[in-house]
Amino acid sequence: MTGAAVHPLFSPWGRFGLYSYFIDAPEPAIVDTGIASSPAKGLIPALEALGRSIEEVRWILLTHGHIDHLGGAKALWELTGGKAKVVIHAADAPLLRSRQVHVEDYVNGRSRYLKDPGGAENQARTAQAVISGEMEPAVLLQGGETLSLGGDVTVSVHHVPGHTPGSVAYVLDGQDAVFTGDAVQIHGAANRFPGYTDPNAYRASLEYLRDEVRPQRLYLGHPYRGADGEPNGVELDRERARRALQESLDLEARIRNSMSDAGLQDGPEDVDSVYFPFARVAADLGYTSDPTLEPSPFFTTLDGYRTQLNLLS
Repeated sequence: MTGAAVHPLFSPWGRFGLYSYFIDAPEPAIVDTGIASSPAKGLIPALEALGRSIEEVRWILLTHGHIDHLGGAKALWELTGGKAKVVIHAADAPLLRSRQVHVEDYVNGRSRYLKDPGGAENQARTAQAVISGEMEPAVLLQGGETLSLGGDVTVSVHHVPGHTPGSVAYVLDGQDAVFTGDAVQIHGAANRFPGYTDPNAYRASLEYLRDEVRPQRLYLGHPYRGADGEPNGVELDRERARRALQESLDLEARIRNSMSDAGLQDGPEDVDSVYFPFARVAADLGYTSDPTLEPSPFFTTLDGYRTQLNLLS
C-alpha cells in the first residue's frame, strides 16, 4: 500500500489554538476544521505552503461535533466548491445540523454548576460566531466503515465514544496513523482537566485504542498535557502514544475513585467554593485551575460520574 503523507494544519484561536490534519491522498482529506475563521486564517495558508490548494480537498472528516472541530466545516466545504464530502458520526450529526443543539448541551450539562445566568445566551452568541453554518453531512457514520481516499489509500472508522457520544477515530490503513480528535485527553489541555461526558464509554474507548487499534502514530486534537503538566504536542510516535493512552486510563481511574469516595459530600463550608459540589474531589486530585473557564471540562466530566455513580441529589 502506498503511504499518504500527513500534515498538521494550525489555526489560531483562544488559549491553545486548533489543529486540523491534511491527508495527502489521491482524494485529499482534512481531518477536523477548527472554527469559522480557520479555513481562511489557518488552512489555506498552510496548504499553500505545501504547494496544495484547498479546492483539491475531497473529504472533510470530523472526529466529533464540538465547535472547535466542526465550526469551519461549512466554510471549508464551500471553499472546495461543494465537492468535498462532509463525514461525521450519526450521534454527533445534530451538532452539525443545528447551532441550537450546542446551546442545549450546555444547558443540560455544565451550566448547572457555573452560576452564570447569562450562560445560555453567551453560548448562543458563540455558536453563531464560530460555527460557519448549519449543514447536512454527506456521510453518516456508525463505526466500522472503510472510506476510500482514492488509489489504494483507505481510512477505517472506529467509534470511540466518551468525550462525545459520536466521537470517532480515523485510522490510515497500512500506516496505523490514528486521528482521535479529543477522544484521548491525557491530563487535559488548557484547563488541565480531561473532558468527557460518559466516563464508562471513555474508559472502554481508551482500552480499545490501546489494546486493539494500537497506534503507530497518534494525532491528537490539542496538545494535551502529561502528568508533569507539560504539553505532549499533537503528533505522538508509538511509545508516546502508548504512554498517552495509559496515562489517560490511570487518571480516569483516579477520578473515578475520588468521586466514589468523596462524591457529593461537600460540607457547608464548601458551598461558596468555585468547585462546588465537587470541592473535595478537586482537593483530593490536587486540581487548582479555574473550573469555570470554557469548555469547563472539570464540571462536564464530574457530572458524568455523578450520573453513572448514582450520586444525584
